[in-house]
Parts: sequence; C-alpha cells; structure tokens
Amino acid sequence: MPVVYQVEPDLRAAEFIDVLKRSTLAERRPVDDLPRIEGMLRHADVLVTARVDDHLVGVSRAITDFHYCTYLSDLAVDEAFQRQGIGKELVRRTHEVAGLHTSLILLAAPKAETYYPHIGFEPHRSCWRRLGS
Repeated sequence: MPVVYQVEPDLRAAEFIDVLKRSTLAERRPVDDLPRIEGMLRHADVLVTARVDDHLVGVSRAITDFHYCTYLSDLAVDEAFQRQGIGKELVRRTHEVAGLHTSLILLAAPKAETYYPHIGFEPHRSCWRRLGS
C-alpha cells in the first residue's frame, strides 16, 4: 500500500494519541491529558502525517520561526510500519515546510538515539533543559 504524506494542521488528538501509543513515544508524552495534547497540536507550527489507506501510521510535529530554527518535537511511526523510510520522509517534509534554511533540532528518545545519525543528524555536545511541572 502506498504511503500518503500531507501537512495536516487539523490532526485530531485521538489519532495523534493512537499513533503515539503504537510507536512507543507515548511513554514520554502526556497521552492521558487530552487538553494538553490538544494544545500541543493546536500550537504546533508544522504537522506532517503519513497515512496508509487513510490510517495514520506516522506523524511529525514541529515548532519553528520559519527563518532560523525548527524544533522537531515529535516523530512517531507505528512500530508495524518502521524501517520503511517513513520517519526519514516525515523529517524531510517537515524540514521542507519549515524551510530548508532553518536548523533542524531535536531531543532523541532513548530508543531512537541511534536512528538520527542514520538519517543525517549530527550530535551536539551541549543541550540543556528545564522540566515543566
């Protein structure tokens, strides 16, 4: 089945949560807090989806200024569809929408640390974060 990619700014929270769970990214996202998930989607600048037979199998969510930097905050691909290039294509399309002149930045999930160098990302020696409540 062909994968259909599209920019989907009105992605429904229930579909987003479902693919997060099927990708294991739900372990690190507030999937039990619907208003928070809805806010994450509503305030994202770029949402790119991957669908097979209209079934959501992947999503990327990014925050960007469209001029200098783009933070890839979520990249989730259903485990049953991984290792088919879907994640790489979601990243490519997200960067394209945000502007290829922007720096694409992300924090890798522990299970994905070895994935990102494979698709062209370089590690950065200094990253700092302050957790929210």
